[in-house]
Amino acid sequence: MKIACGTDIIEIERIKNSIERIGKKFLNTIFTDKEIEYCESHQNNKYQHYAARFAAKEAVYKALNKVSNVGHVNWKDYEIINNVYGKPEIIILDESIESMDISISHCKEYAIANVVILYK
Repeated sequence: MKIACGTDIIEIERIKNSIERIGKKFLNTIFTDKEIEYCESHQNNKYQHYAARFAAKEAVYKALNKVSNVGHVNWKDYEIINNVYGKPEIIILDESIESMDISISHCKEYAIANVVILYK
């Protein structure tokens, strides 16, 4: 078995500026419909949630590229959703992955995510 991890941190203002400047094209390139719905449901803090999901996707990408045989990974090849208890989870189809764990956090200025993947 192999273990891979990925971490990413991003300034929330950077994501906010991209969304305001590029709009739906940016959102639809990076995020799935479920991710957009989740972030938009947090109207007052939606940019924090978008930034957190962005950081999570970057962290997943970094972990996947360390060991995976997947090859090129697109932004929408995986999805960051919350389970019924509110814990974020990664949804991805890759038979070489045995388990994954993700942690996401954000404050007024930054969002950060850490991913650990256990490969078969």
